[in-house]
Amino acid sequence: MFLSGFIVAGSALAVEILYAPPYWVHALLWGPLILLTTLLPLRPVKGLLIGLQYYHKAAESRFTGGDAP
Repeated sequence: MFLSGFIVAGSALAVEILYAPPYWVHALLWGPLILLTTLLPLRPVKGLLIGLQYYHKAAESRFTGGDAP
């Protein structure tokens, strides 16, 4: 999700420097872009994480040191 921050912040900075639009234009441009770049990748990223857990045979944490309580 850091990638979406770089995309939106960099784009907003470039638009501000090049065109200097009013604040309502920034709200109209970057509000939907923030939602798109954060909400659209949620399902694929979750699927990737679950697939990686399955591939690496992830399990719940186990106590391995000393005597178990």
